[in-house]
Amino acid sequence: MTLPRRSKIALASAGALIAVPAIALVVLLNVDWNRARPWLNEKTSEAIGRPFAIQGSLALTWEKQIVPERERSWRDRLPWPHLVAKDVHIGNPAGMAPAEMASVDEFSFSLNPFALLAKEISIPVLRFEGPTVLLQRTPDGANNWTFEKKDRPSPWRLDLQRVVFNKGTVHYKDALAKADVTANVDTLNADPAYGVAWKLKGSWHDAPVTGGGKAGAVLSLRQQTTPYPIAADVTLGGTRIAVEGTLTKPTALAALDMRLKLSAPSMARLYGLTGIVLPETPPFTTSGHLSASLGKDSGHYIYDKFTGKVGSSDIAGHLEYKQKEGSRPRGYLSGNVQSHLLQFADLAPLVGADSNASKQARGLPAVQPAGKVLPVERFRTERWSSIDADVKFKADRIVREKQLPIARLVTDIHLKDGVIALTPLNFDWAGGTMASNVKLDGSGKTSKDAIRAELKASARHLKLKELFPTLDGLKASVGEINGDASLSATGNSVATLLAASNGEVKALINQGSISKLLLEQMGLNLGNVVLTTLTGDKQVKLNCMAADFVVSNGLAQTRQFIVDTEDATINVGGSINLASEQLNLVLKPDSKGLRIITLRAPLYVKGTFKDPDVSVDKGVLAMKAGGAVALAVAAAPVAALLPLINTGPGKDSECARLLAQARVKPVAPPPGKTQKHLPARKQ
Repeated sequence: MTLPRRSKIALASAGALIAVPAIALVVLLNVDWNRARPWLNEKTSEAIGRPFAIQGSLALTWEKQIVPERERSWRDRLPWPHLVAKDVHIGNPAGMAPAEMASVDEFSFSLNPFALLAKEISIPVLRFEGPTVLLQRTPDGANNWTFEKKDRPSPWRLDLQRVVFNKGTVHYKDALAKADVTANVDTLNADPAYGVAWKLKGSWHDAPVTGGGKAGAVLSLRQQTTPYPIAADVTLGGTRIAVEGTLTKPTALAALDMRLKLSAPSMARLYGLTGIVLPETPPFTTSGHLSASLGKDSGHYIYDKFTGKVGSSDIAGHLEYKQKEGSRPRGYLSGNVQSHLLQFADLAPLVGADSNASKQARGLPAVQPAGKVLPVERFRTERWSSIDADVKFKADRIVREKQLPIARLVTDIHLKDGVIALTPLNFDWAGGTMASNVKLDGSGKTSKDAIRAELKASARHLKLKELFPTLDGLKASVGEINGDASLSATGNSVATLLAASNGEVKALINQGSISKLLLEQMGLNLGNVVLTTLTGDKQVKLNCMAADFVVSNGLAQTRQFIVDTEDATINVGGSINLASEQLNLVLKPDSKGLRIITLRAPLYVKGTFKDPDVSVDKGVLAMKAGGAVALAVAAAPVAALLPLINTGPGKDSECARLLAQARVKPVAPPPGKTQKHLPARKQ
């Protein structure tokens, strides 16, 4: 049977259509694809904007793609070429050393043939065997994991959707974080959540790093919202960091969402990890939710709903940190922190007032001399200019071993251009208030090695019976304390600041109670001292105490210091040397009423803050009572104390009357005369 001409042509055409793909398939399966390596290297390099080379063998097979039925198109039903390449190398961007970013013993991928028609190298899955990867960020913020084409645009582009890797090495170097860390990666076969495990070693902010963790085996690069699981437990110096969560937008390392646990000997030790300035504290632990959005040159970190312990104190709150960018010259820390119960001892490391053993536990040398009371630990001002900050702190209650009646602490901590300001720093204390403002200028404008400090503080209506709640004799007392302090200085520790301080300190106590034993010792009524010692200490009504010190270059001298009780009036004079921590005070009592033996001998308070010494004028004690020398008291100006009277009971108070009497200056008697023979002289 002879076919018509048209049928022959149709059959020939159909045969050709079938034969051409068949022949092409045979050719593709048998061709030496190693000859295609130069072309593939060139086009891939052009697409990723950096060197790419397959230096080993290149083989081709055909595989159908695993795609869900509902998403499958006719193209997905056809087999795609699957290439297996050995000894593959990827370079760093131009100008970044070293020249190579990664090398792989073997990697394989399927290539979408239809995408090649649009000059797109589309790879659904890229598998690595034995990778060695170097991830790095330079001082200017540029990184080598973002594939960008910065010179002439290429007509070819790379569409890499997922990455699968197993045993290998990842080396991370970050000039901004001063990091140099290496992770050795191995495959996990029986873990449903993670595909690889890793061990870590290196340094971060010049501190040693060790630890390990787990991560997902498949890294999705196209579906940027797909979480990439990460878990880690790392020790950095004395700091332990444990995280569990996800990384999203991994091509740009753009977002973190994880649970974070931290512990360290001091919050200040976190500077090596974060570059954020935090205060010296006792050992702490904290746990909260960390989220972050990261950019090429900046990042925004949020540590939310965290709780923890600092020493024996609880803390909780919300903190945010923004890295510097644009017009912002440094990072910025903000947030709110609160404590329900704050142990007073946990505040000591803030100013270096803790013990040498505590300092060593915080990683600092034991610098406090045995004979010194004022802290000599230096403030680390070189870190203050690394960030700006606005953080609010509130403590509902502060306690110590011996009860301290501070009900509430509120402060706003501001750090800008190396200057710390606590405005305000307020307490609710003993039924009254303590309001203050503190400024510490560590910018280096005044001195490179010291800070300029200013303190203004006022105490109002502190109740004596609440200030000493464990003293039975004060329970019925209605007395209260009012005071003011204004000091300024330049130094690099609490000790050096007080040693160079200038200003004034004044205080007034109305209608309180003091120890009768102490009073009798001051008045040197020897019989009553013996009787009081035998019968026990009692409380004596305190009419008023008025104290006014002027401070000049660390020397606090009395302008006015009077204690008036129902049994005696005591005038105090002298000085307190804050530089040498020396006491030099003279207490001159004038007893009221009849005593078995009345000897008005001065009491000297000398020695150091650490070891004070109290002694009696033995020369006066040697005299007979009737022939004792009456010592004149020079009354200092009292105008500085008048504002404190106005804040207390007022002009009719015992303190008002006492200070009014102090305006009359007694005149020292000549030899052989007694005080009562001389007229008083008014100011």
